[in-house]
Amino acid sequence: MSKRQDYVYYTKSKEAQKQLYKRSLLVVIISQIFSGAGLAAGITVGALLIQDMTGNESLAGMPIALSTFGSAFSAYLVGRLSQRYGRRLGLGAGFITGGVGAFGVIFAVMTGSLAVLFLFLFIYGAGTSSNLQARYAGTDLANEKQRATAVSVALVSTTVGAVAGPNLVLPMGHVADFIGIPSLTGVFLLAGVAYVLSGLTFLLFLHPDPLLVAREIELAKQKERGESSEGHVAHQHTANKMGIWVGGIVLVLSHGVMVAIMTMTPVHMQHHGASISGIGLVIGLHIAGMYLPSIFTGVLVDRIGRPTMVIASGVTLALAGILAAYVAGESIVWMSVSLILLGVGWNFGLISGTAIVIDSTDVLTRAKIQGSIDVFVALAGTAGGLASGIVVAFLGFSMLSFLGTYISLLLIPLVIWMRYKQKNVSAQTA
Repeated sequence: MSKRQDYVYYTKSKEAQKQLYKRSLLVVIISQIFSGAGLAAGITVGALLIQDMTGNESLAGMPIALSTFGSAFSAYLVGRLSQRYGRRLGLGAGFITGGVGAFGVIFAVMTGSLAVLFLFLFIYGAGTSSNLQARYAGTDLANEKQRATAVSVALVSTTVGAVAGPNLVLPMGHVADFIGIPSLTGVFLLAGVAYVLSGLTFLLFLHPDPLLVAREIELAKQKERGESSEGHVAHQHTANKMGIWVGGIVLVLSHGVMVAIMTMTPVHMQHHGASISGIGLVIGLHIAGMYLPSIFTGVLVDRIGRPTMVIASGVTLALAGILAAYVAGESIVWMSVSLILLGVGWNFGLISGTAIVIDSTDVLTRAKIQGSIDVFVALAGTAGGLASGIVVAFLGFSMLSFLGTYISLLLIPLVIWMRYKQKNVSAQTA
């Protein structure tokens, strides 16, 4: 059976579609468990590596900035590859590229080359963008009431590796010492292996490709309705542009705030005498806050609505910023509470914003639009990472946290405006 015939088969059987949806979600779950471990390296020790190599605190945000800038570039490429060849090739290539970047970071630190380190931190960002875009792979065959839940399943799967990663800083440091590489690069060794395994999971097991099957199903529906390719072009123009913009802004703002505060937390805590293991614990709990609430968030987004959960995101992020500004940097307990709230707020924003974007696009162009939006999400992370080091160096960590609070609260008028516009459109079409 040819690939095209394989896809056509799924257009004729609802039961086959359900089975493929479940199988695709399982592949995403396995891949995300691996890739979650890869996320921890740059977050936990990236800033500390730069400090050790340069002795300059204002450059501490560079690892996150470079990896998120690399994430932006790769998000565009992964989105285009997925649009043309399917999720399997796009995500597989993205994860393996991220793995190469992680191994390259180890090489750069061993040779003491700052330029090479910056290059491979940029390449390492491909793993981050692929991890985020993998959330879409589980939604391609989901119906409207399953979409946020499917995103949640992908994200909660990341929790296993993402929470374990920061807490493996010391054990992986011992592994690094044993094989003769710098201790702080041990987690990058873990990241390289994790990303490569994640990429291979997609390349070997995501078949038939859910995006290509979903596209074939949509084309079959259009044929039944008697729509031509010109009809599809007209349909494209009716896509909910406001929804795409609002969903994109929610993703950008929530991600930018989270990255900015998270980036400088290890440096802030170290200045106040916190240990590496204590910092690793706080970051691990933060990442748990980012992904573990997904068990409930997707269901809430599907049941009580996207706008309500966007408001919840803004409020939670604002509370995290206020708490981070006032608590003592050496307090593992209170810094953990602040960073957990920061992660939960990001989780609410990511899942609700993603659901808005999916609702506002059609399957024939969705991957390209998703990739483009994730470019801006990653750029927001880049800006947050770069600005955070500068703001802390000149104004302090408290001011950075207050700025995050102000930006987070902008999500509330944004969704109020969206609901107002939607009511006007509904009134005009009634």
